[in-house]
Amino acid sequence: MLIGFQNVTFEFGARVIVEDATWHIQPGDRIGLIGYNGTGKSTLLKVLVGEYTPSRGSVEKGRETTIGYLHQDLLSFDTNDNITEVALGAFERVRELEKEIETLGHELEKNSEDEALLHRYTDALHEMDVLDGYNIHHKAEEVLHGLGFSNEDLLRPYKEFSGGWRMRVLLAKMILQQPDVLLLDEPTNHLDLPSIEWLERYLLHYQGSVVIVSHDKFFLNRMVNKIVELYQQQLHIYTGDYSYYEQEKMIRIEMQQKAYENQQDYIRQQERFIERFKAKASKAAQAQSVQKRLDKLEKIEDVTLERPDLRINFQLEKVPGKILVELKNVSKCFGKLKIIEEAVAEIERGDKIALIGANGKGKSTVLRMIAGTEPFEGTRTWGHNVEESFYAQHQLEALTLTHTILEELQHCGSKKTDVELRALLGSFLFSGDDVEKKIRVLSGGEKARVALAKTIVSKANFLLLDEPTNHLDMHSVELLAEALNKYEGSYILVSHDRYFISKTANKIWEIVDHKIKEFKGSYQEWVEWNERMARLASEKQKTQVVAETKPVTKNEPLVKAPEKEVAAKPINRDLQKELQKEQRRLGNLETQLNKAKEDMAKLEQALGDPSIYAEKNKFVETETAYHKARSEKERLEKEYETVFEKLIGLESQAN
Repeated sequence: MLIGFQNVTFEFGARVIVEDATWHIQPGDRIGLIGYNGTGKSTLLKVLVGEYTPSRGSVEKGRETTIGYLHQDLLSFDTNDNITEVALGAFERVRELEKEIETLGHELEKNSEDEALLHRYTDALHEMDVLDGYNIHHKAEEVLHGLGFSNEDLLRPYKEFSGGWRMRVLLAKMILQQPDVLLLDEPTNHLDLPSIEWLERYLLHYQGSVVIVSHDKFFLNRMVNKIVELYQQQLHIYTGDYSYYEQEKMIRIEMQQKAYENQQDYIRQQERFIERFKAKASKAAQAQSVQKRLDKLEKIEDVTLERPDLRINFQLEKVPGKILVELKNVSKCFGKLKIIEEAVAEIERGDKIALIGANGKGKSTVLRMIAGTEPFEGTRTWGHNVEESFYAQHQLEALTLTHTILEELQHCGSKKTDVELRALLGSFLFSGDDVEKKIRVLSGGEKARVALAKTIVSKANFLLLDEPTNHLDMHSVELLAEALNKYEGSYILVSHDRYFISKTANKIWEIVDHKIKEFKGSYQEWVEWNERMARLASEKQKTQVVAETKPVTKNEPLVKAPEKEVAAKPINRDLQKELQKEQRRLGNLETQLNKAKEDMAKLEQALGDPSIYAEKNKFVETETAYHKARSEKERLEKEYETVFEKLIGLESQAN
């Protein structure tokens, strides 16, 4: 074990965050720490690193265990050093050795016969070599580039960068330190899509253990092999990725609900027996015995799924024309930085567009240009009956801190009554006296919900949404995605949450070479298309390299005459045998998979039978068999996919 909790209870004031929790982080663990907003995930990380002390239990840590902890409070750090120097702070011992070697070198120039000095110099050089100290600048630059910094940025002072970019520098430093355990609190909030993908690739090969707090399902599915859920002051551990957690949690809930209902049936039957015979002399002793059994019975808890439910309901008053917005020859620069040039784009009724790309490409700028809050060259033309509403990242800061939540919505100009506004705020989890809270006391998530409520109250038929999922937990992101899917209007959104984009967009806009490039299709289709284009480009490049490097023989003409007829491709016997072998293997797997599904269905039916819960051994045996059958089905499905992909590859070779 590297670090962990042993029977830890921690209270924050009068509020219990976690009670009697045991959790051990082992080498190789990649853990997603999840829970609804406000449950205390970030607090739990602070308990883990010793910033807070548990009221009961202990935090256990290996003597040699090193920890890297990325969290929002790090933004208070400031320095005039350039970002490369900040990142190089990860190599404290190497930097000490650099100074030591330089000093010893100067001393040896004066006294080259001093053997003790020479030994110290040689030892320092050896340690430098062991620590790979001569490559630290290259390593730092590689990580900074991966996180989105350009060559020009590397020498810029740290203090010149905004909060999100500062967090990237500190993440780079932490990665370079290579601690045994990395604790990352919402790392993707400060990254664009290319940087998230780079971080994924890096962490997949990271030798240490990682604990990630994130609401990005795609990121968690790629990164983690365990999920730890903080729910109802308890830690619930699932071995698998986020998708596995979702399936397994529902199975656990269903099984607990069935067990609870069956136990309640059993209790009612026993209570009827007691009530009927407790006054009868011949049966009184038996009734008393039954009562004692009931008193000793370990009660199964009813399933109460506690979660905040945003009830978002978009309403439209007007139906717009076919074209909502038309951009013609639009250009935008910030000094020498060119964002877009002579770009042309059009948004039609029914479009649900995700504007994606690296930070600095101008995504938020384009949204502001469409909204009319950012000046530009060229023309933007609104269509008929278009009523827009703009949710921007800066809107959280634009909220009036002295207003109450209710007053903030009253100033929207929606002409809704207070009763209607209270009902709307109730759907955003602000009920009763909550609406009288001042904006200044709200958390980031609460401010985001207020800003979203302001966007929705307008009854707009065209929404511009800039990072609407920031500060929302995964369940709220899911509910927002569902609401947008039901929304009858059109929208364009900027988000780094790939799950959210995949659930909401039917078109992708990307800023490429200062133009707006449109892809008609979902995010997943766009990813697959890009991968296909990259493969084709790679194959074309390989072909060109082969053609350019192929030697010309003595009798071979420099320019070949065109061939009149292409010779038939020779049959590859070994390939044909391999193809037939994999086809048979696929057929066998299909048969096994069908049988595994049938076995699972039978066991599910058995678990649905109330009588099984009366016999504990039979229930445990059936439940164990069910989990075993499900694991076998999942194994066969993975093997089937692998064989199927191999078969596709062999068929393409054969053709």
